[in-house]
Amino acid sequence: MSSTPRRFPAARRPRRRLAAALAVVLGAAALFVSSPPRPAQAAGPESGPADAGAQWIDRDTVIWKGAEHTASQLEFGAHGKRIRLRPGTLSPSERLAYPHLTGYPAFTVDPRDRHLARTALRGELLATQRTADGGRATTGVQIPGVLDDLYGARARHAALGPVFRHGRPALSVWAPTARTVALELDGRTVPMRRDDATGIWRATGTRDWTGKPYRYLVTVWAPTVGKTVTNKVTDPYSTALTADSARSVVTDLDDPELAPPGWSGLTKPAAVPLRRARIQELQIRDFSVEDRTSRHPGQYLAFTDRRSDGMRHLAALARSGTSYVHLLPAFDFATTPELPADQARPGCDLASYAPDSDRQQDCIGKTAGRDAYNWGYDPLHYTVPEGSYASDPGGPARTVEFRRMVQGLNGAGLRTVMDVVYNHTAASGQDAHSVLDRIVPGYYQRLMDDGSVATSTCCSGTAPEHTMMGKLVVDSVVTWAKEYKVDGFRFDLMGHHPKANILAVRKALDALTPEKDGVDGKRIVLYGEGWNFGEAANDARFVQATQRNMAGTGIATFSDRARDAVRGGSPFDGDPRVQGFASGLYTDPNSSKENGSPAEQRARLLHYQDLIKVGLTGNLADYTFTDSTGHRVKGSRIDYNGAPAGYAAAPGDALAYADAHDNETLYDALAYKLPPRTGAADRSRMQVLALATAALSQGPALSQAGSDLLRSKSLDRNSFDSGDWFNALHWNCADGNGFGRGLPPAADNKDKWPYARPLLADPALRPGCAAVHQASAAYRDLLRIHATEPAFGLATTARVQSALSFPLSGKDETPGVITMRLAHLVIVFNATPHRQDQTVRALAGDRYALHPVQARGADRITAAGASYARTSGTFTVPARTVAVFRRG
Repeated sequence: MSSTPRRFPAARRPRRRLAAALAVVLGAAALFVSSPPRPAQAAGPESGPADAGAQWIDRDTVIWKGAEHTASQLEFGAHGKRIRLRPGTLSPSERLAYPHLTGYPAFTVDPRDRHLARTALRGELLATQRTADGGRATTGVQIPGVLDDLYGARARHAALGPVFRHGRPALSVWAPTARTVALELDGRTVPMRRDDATGIWRATGTRDWTGKPYRYLVTVWAPTVGKTVTNKVTDPYSTALTADSARSVVTDLDDPELAPPGWSGLTKPAAVPLRRARIQELQIRDFSVEDRTSRHPGQYLAFTDRRSDGMRHLAALARSGTSYVHLLPAFDFATTPELPADQARPGCDLASYAPDSDRQQDCIGKTAGRDAYNWGYDPLHYTVPEGSYASDPGGPARTVEFRRMVQGLNGAGLRTVMDVVYNHTAASGQDAHSVLDRIVPGYYQRLMDDGSVATSTCCSGTAPEHTMMGKLVVDSVVTWAKEYKVDGFRFDLMGHHPKANILAVRKALDALTPEKDGVDGKRIVLYGEGWNFGEAANDARFVQATQRNMAGTGIATFSDRARDAVRGGSPFDGDPRVQGFASGLYTDPNSSKENGSPAEQRARLLHYQDLIKVGLTGNLADYTFTDSTGHRVKGSRIDYNGAPAGYAAAPGDALAYADAHDNETLYDALAYKLPPRTGAADRSRMQVLALATAALSQGPALSQAGSDLLRSKSLDRNSFDSGDWFNALHWNCADGNGFGRGLPPAADNKDKWPYARPLLADPALRPGCAAVHQASAAYRDLLRIHATEPAFGLATTARVQSALSFPLSGKDETPGVITMRLAHLVIVFNATPHRQDQTVRALAGDRYALHPVQARGADRITAAGASYARTSGTFTVPARTVAVFRRG
């Protein structure tokens, strides 16, 4: 979990008790179907279940953790109808499907009772069995597996949500366990018809249904409250919503009224292969909320303000080689009031407090749960744009203005990536923010062995391994691609998805064509967080979409290897001053004892350089080079906290980055780690050098918006709910870079306040315009070099092996300097505070000169100080500089 974000407070982790029930009676177990539903018996050893330890995995098989497994003690229950179970074993296919359950007792459904399954699943289910001492063991039952077996194969191909044919809408919802489902449409109730083969309920309407608000009235057994309830629930497949997501709206996304001018013929920037993608990650509100030149601060429409400072900067990045803007979640999320009148504002003069004061964070904390700000990693409706970014959250503006945002970005030369969060929901059970679990309780959420909802993702986890949750993921992504012309998707905590689910997304997108669908799905890029942790770790439940497993699929995963080496330490160090390659380890040490002795620092720095080299190859597993110990090794043999550093099969499998929205910004990390005496100009140079390790790598690379402007969040390591004050981008350097806006919020940062306070109080750490402009211009020069040199886009491991080398690697490598040869280029990363000479004797006699982009570029120190001596093959590079030389 070295890179797992912590985004949500503990209050968002409610304890849940699973749902449903089978009854298993000892030896031959029995499934009890209560009609009408009844509370569990409560009398001594006959007391009701405290959990749901039994799992009905298909129509034939039940697994019960902790049950006795002997045919000699068969007893049948006395109440209700029974489904008899006999001791059994798992088939090979069942073991493959449920590897985490293979050690538990299995029971086989008596063939005489299999016909009762569909009825049983629509009420309370208990598993019971008589124990050897004469008591009765009772537990609830998990039902996703049997629901998939009975209904999934037929339901998975059905169209759900609003579907229009010749202008007439039909509304469909999958609710196989519901007793009844009705449609509440514009204040009246319309009956819905159940299809027993699929478990889908449908109602077909007339043209005048269009534009009307609706909800489903679902009468269903709710195990978290132990009774049958009638839930009024919005549509999981909503295409539009009223304000604050109170109701779904019957909406046809193909309606010409929802298409902004030019939408049908939208011309996009040329598609860039993922292995060459250079990506800017930004949050929609951050982008413009404090941009005085924007006419639509904080809204989708800010991306149509072509003359605003923010859009001018994005356009400049696009001209330099940035190809994609990655938007933090823009689907409908739960925690932000959508109407401006309902959004709380801090009641303090934040600017009046000292730069190291705790008053700002205290004031912001009092309104954080009710203000207009949240990153949005708390999904409510997966396939509707978030209303707080629209000029009117209650009308069609969400759809129209999201589309106009895509147009605006495309017009600036940038393709659009959406950050999607299908791995968890904002809530589960009967919570008001629970949609899926109030329609089919216990199905869409991933459940632990005791029936509680998995929360390793920091919220109520979903189960994309279940047929209909996996279908929802695919259907939602395809809708964003077709109806909103989104060019890529970044999967949050992708390692909590099955690999098969993400490959199904890829297959569905590949089937989209310009002629049929208006988009070329094969050009849509996919990448995500392939972290391996939690209840799914190490393929415990399925083959995960993790870093290792996604290699060779063309779907990239974030690589934390070089990131940690560049910055130093890990995001969760107790002392944030642990240094790395770009923060002065060994070559410019700070005072932290955590860095170790000089000898220890040197050894760790050289190992970090090996990690960075692997990163520069695109994290290739089979790339071979000489490491810092002098041995010839593959990238997979370089250690990263016990895991192989190299895991990619080809460039494009791993995404490089030095910072993203999680953890401190790069500037803030360097503020902690560089010696306090480091001046603004040198901090600027180290920022560019750190960014260069990703920008000049093989494979895709991402940077957080504003990092080229030395963006700070005043040392906040988890700003998901820290408001505009800590998060807003400052495109005009006269407004500062965000540093010194007070101590960061206590919830995630108070343990770092002793380190933060003296830094925030130091005016020297608030860079002026010269340092900001220098960093931004130098970074754009590196992007231009990447964009114009084909050698940065090699397609295979073999081509990288042939073209890329580290000629000075080995025992005598200079600590703090990496020299990389790439086809006709030589790149020197000098992270030391001194000028360095790097002699590559094999190149003596060859003609090299500083790359023309840098020779004519904004960084005059590099232009004047970087040189090459042809007779000796020596490259001279100024301190804290990355220099690119080209053979002439």
